Amino acid sequence: MTPRTAVTTETVGTDAGTARVTWHRAGRGARLVLAVGHGAGGGIEARDLTALAAELPAHGVTVALVEQPWRVAGKKVAPAPKTLDTGWRGLWPALAAPGLPVISGGRSAGARVACRTATELGARAVLALSFPLHPPGRPEKSRADELLGAGVPTLVVQGGNDPFGRPGEFPECGRGRATGVPPGVRLRGNAGARAGDGRAYELVEVPYGDHGFAVPGRAGITQREAVAVITDAVVRWAGSLA
Repeated sequence: MTPRTAVTTETVGTDAGTARVTWHRAGRGARLVLAVGHGAGGGIEARDLTALAAELPAHGVTVALVEQPWRVAGKKVAPAPKTLDTGWRGLWPALAAPGLPVISGGRSAGARVACRTATELGARAVLALSFPLHPPGRPEKSRADELLGAGVPTLVVQGGNDPFGRPGEFPECGRGRATGVPPGVRLRGNAGARAGDGRAYELVEVPYGDHGFAVPGRAGITQREAVAVITDAVVRWAGSLA
């Protein structure tokens, strides 16, 4: 049984408006902070974000669920990427306040924000959930440069049927498997990249999952099992960073 987690909420002023952080704290054994932002079409109630907040504190990772200012203000449409980045930068001092290394993360549009700002903010690593590699049906509009430019160790968790980019569409790593990468986990990135050098990244596939990691009833995996793929992968990966 997962221990009860202390949950607190704080508001943070940024140049893009007032943001909100819901903390799920790991307690005295905390080794890392995982800060995760939502996508352009939803909030922190997404199934992957709530699952991580429930599971990771028991493994020494404090989870900070971040609501961007536009969401806190009740707006229906996300602003331009530049404004999202401004909000994330303004939040960063609060995320770093516990004095622990911070994994910068997010789902969909939030993953893009994390990748674009990781190096300048001093993130320990990036967690990209449902990274929107391209708009649906438009593979020529690739955003791979954002992912490959994160500059820190990166884990991508992607649904097998994500219309914003299926796992097989992501750039391959030119060096193949690197030492220490578990079976079933793909190492990808720029040609010549090695695990941990900031240019390679790990990619974990959630079988049959769509952009929200929902799996159809006919899939050979239950919804609970699909979510477990996500949490198990992040627990393993975060443990390698601590």
